[in-house]
Amino acid sequence: MSIQRAPSPIPRRPPALRLAAVTGAGTAATAASLTATLGLAAACWVVAVWQMHGMDMGVATGLGSFGFFAGLWVVMMAAMMLPGAAPAVVRRAQARGGVRAVPLFAGSYLAVWALVGIAVYAVYRPHGPVAAGAVVLAAGLYELTPLKRHFRSRCRHGVRSGWGFGLCCAGSSIGLMLMWLALGVMSIFWMSVIAAVVLAQKLLPAKAAIDVPVAAAIIGLGIWIVIAPSSVPGLMPPM
Repeated sequence: MSIQRAPSPIPRRPPALRLAAVTGAGTAATAASLTATLGLAAACWVVAVWQMHGMDMGVATGLGSFGFFAGLWVVMMAAMMLPGAAPAVVRRAQARGGVRAVPLFAGSYLAVWALVGIAVYAVYRPHGPVAAGAVVLAAGLYELTPLKRHFRSRCRHGVRSGWGFGLCCAGSSIGLMLMWLALGVMSIFWMSVIAAVVLAQKLLPAKAAIDVPVAAAIIGLGIWIVIAPSSVPGLMPPM
């Protein structure tokens, strides 16, 4: 009569090793998500600068054909908005799906900005310095509103989907984006300035000591444009 031996128990890793494995996987997903997001943004900056070269005519800038503008707009939005969205992308990757969740989240986020671009193309026209000054003034005032603070808070803390995150960030940045369009939609300088402000507002908590002077500076720029547009660098088309 044969004696059956009980199967040997499957060895389990100690809890510390299991935690280290999970932590290591999370760190790898974070690094990969961050690298992909910032790498795409950097590549889009290169393409945008190349495409925009020689097109800046200040307030008289035209948008060209819809196909050209739509493609360039998506590239510009990826360049400007993805760096500030990186923390939300990383949170999404850590919470669900790892790196595989990044394309859907980032793609739906950029889809919101693509729709904004369609609206821009429909309503934008070359304009004069007075109209530009009025838009800049309105943008500065919007920075002080409760609606701006609401959307900025939502954008900083993130939401579940890239679509919802994009809507909140569009609401937070709409004044700054209109300011950029008014000053020169093909201006690399103003694109860089607005991108820097948007990034700072996404990464830094709202503080009146910083936000109020920024809004005041925007309002002051609007007044300057209305009073002496010819003295504002890059505003008027070259002669």
